[in-house]
Amino acid sequence: MDKQPKATAQGRRAFLKTAGLGAAAASAAGAAAIDAAPAAAAAQDQGETYRETAHVKRFYELAKKF
Repeated sequence: MDKQPKATAQGRRAFLKTAGLGAAAASAAGAAAIDAAPAAAAAQDQGETYRETAHVKRFYELAKKF
């Protein structure tokens, strides 16, 4: 069998390195989201997260038709 060109092998290595870094960044972002969850729950208890704005009311009106 023919050996793969050197450029293909290097491209594959670069992809795998990038994929590994992306997975590490995703897990770090997930950990940050877990830390922020209690703060979001506290804000929700105070009623500060939901606002029924004009576009939300319009969505509800359109959803009633279905």
